[in-house]
Amino acid sequence: MKWILLALAGLLEVTWACAMKYSEGFTQLFPSIITAVGYIASAVFLALALKELPLGTAYAMWTGFGIVGTTLLGMLLFHENLSLPQVICVLLIVGGIIGLKLLSAE
Repeated sequence: MKWILLALAGLLEVTWACAMKYSEGFTQLFPSIITAVGYIASAVFLALALKELPLGTAYAMWTGFGIVGTTLLGMLLFHENLSLPQVICVLLIVGGIIGLKLLSAE
């Protein structure tokens, strides 16, 4: 269950970050509300996961989910471009997330 909670926290991290982009500096009401609710919900699920997971592992994975998810959605939704070095760095983050999960004692 702790990994599911962490995955939900990561998904909500990506949700609020993308909603923030759509909020246009909090000038658009609906995306601004999604940003606020998503941010709080993400923190709540992270806090619940932290009851059973080590802080360093959980936080690194949570931020990693956010980085990878927002990078992918930035490309798909906002037509952002990535250079080859950026792609390599994101792939290193993915490898780190996988490594943390595989090597976690939890």
